[in-house]
Amino acid sequence: QELEKLGLRDDVDLHVYEVPVEYQTVQRLIPALWKKHSPQLVVHVGVSGMATTVTLEKCGHNVGYKGLDNCRFCPGSQCCVEGGPECIDSVIDMDTVCKRVSALGLDVTVTISKDAGRYLCDFTYYTSLYQSRGRSAFIHVPPLGKPYTAEQLGRALQAIIEEMLDVLEHSEDKINCQHEH
Repeated sequence: QELEKLGLRDDVDLHVYEVPVEYQTVQRLIPALWKKHSPQLVVHVGVSGMATTVTLEKCGHNVGYKGLDNCRFCPGSQCCVEGGPECIDSVIDMDTVCKRVSALGLDVTVTISKDAGRYLCDFTYYTSLYQSRGRSAFIHVPPLGKPYTAEQLGRALQAIIEEMLDVLEHSEDKINCQHEH
């Protein structure tokens, strides 16, 4: 919500959605949002009670979902996409994004993770990565006030997403150059 107030740079259309903590809604909603907007990038943000930093997740996992959601449901297969790869990495180089954002001197610590937790955050991330061939990102944030304010988190998300877009645009320039030769 804070990011929606702050916005992103002028050439970026920002669409903010709240995704319920429900496996079946995620399976329906994420593909629908990709189809509706055909975005350059989807960035998911989830609150983690265990997080003490703003954490950039590198990948989503397909199997191991045993926790019940807010509807007391759990996929019988315990996976996101039957037959899908075990792990899908984001096309965004999270190490580069983390270094760049850390160099900005914001009053927020940014770290990297390879395990989004095998619950709805990881499930959502994998579903989006699968849908987008890796053009998704997931950011875990700590609960408000533990230790960051909404304003601090909003500014951090703004900086992170702008760096992600920059990294994505530059990696696409390289890909396009290689295809032309």
